[in-house]
Amino acid sequence: MTATGIEADRPAETAASSPEEVRATALRWAAVVAVHLGLLVVWEVGVKLSSLPSFVLPAPTDIVATLGKASYAWLDNTRVTTIEIVGGYLLAVAAGIGLALVFSWSRILTLAIFPLLVTLNMIPKVALGPLVIVWFSYGIGTNMLITFSLCFFPILLTTLRGLREVEPDLLDLVKSLKGSRWKMFRYIQLPGSLPYIFSGMKVAAILAVAGAVVGEFIASDRGLAYLMIQVQASLDTPAMFMAVALLTLIGIALYLAVLALELLLVPRDARKS
Repeated sequence: MTATGIEADRPAETAASSPEEVRATALRWAAVVAVHLGLLVVWEVGVKLSSLPSFVLPAPTDIVATLGKASYAWLDNTRVTTIEIVGGYLLAVAAGIGLALVFSWSRILTLAIFPLLVTLNMIPKVALGPLVIVWFSYGIGTNMLITFSLCFFPILLTTLRGLREVEPDLLDLVKSLKGSRWKMFRYIQLPGSLPYIFSGMKVAAILAVAGAVVGEFIASDRGLAYLMIQVQASLDTPAMFMAVALLTLIGIALYLAVLALELLLVPRDARKS
């Protein structure tokens, strides 16, 4: 068979394998959904049969029923927490990638500033929270800063590693062609470091929810974690479970958004778990 014949057969092979991949992906997602639904059914039946009081372990139906209580202002509190999570996360992505780029350009700045950032990252964020409240008062902006402090370092670390993994020969070629640093970053460093960047972004997406919760626990007047503290005094466990469920859904949505962006921008063979 000629080379032309082989190339002509490739689209057919790709088209033949594509439906199989779609079915495999659909089966995986169906299994995930089935496991979660099964857990909810077991939970509901178990609570009803055991006659546990709702303040100890509420049934899923009792948890969902709390959404109908207007006094909890679910929409407003969810909106506030979502802004804190997404805002702090996006700020960490921009700062982490930007500073990693600067470090990749300047070895002196890396030696001078990077160890300091490592030391600052060792500070427990829960202990840092009260100081942030004292300095900046409380509110959405302050909780975004706490979220940022949790998300920033993983993105910086993985991006910096990705920028350093680029082939030196490619960088030397761009330099020999009088290419600017921006072009070097845009056409060489950024595409090669995308798998590392998304690896850090996925870790940060998991930490982002914790940052907003820490801020709202310490001092806040709105948000899902704030609501949890308010209903705790009255032992309204179903409402506390509902707040946890909404926090979880926000985190899952953020993580899935990062995964979708990775699927769009990073080739399959280059993706990192």
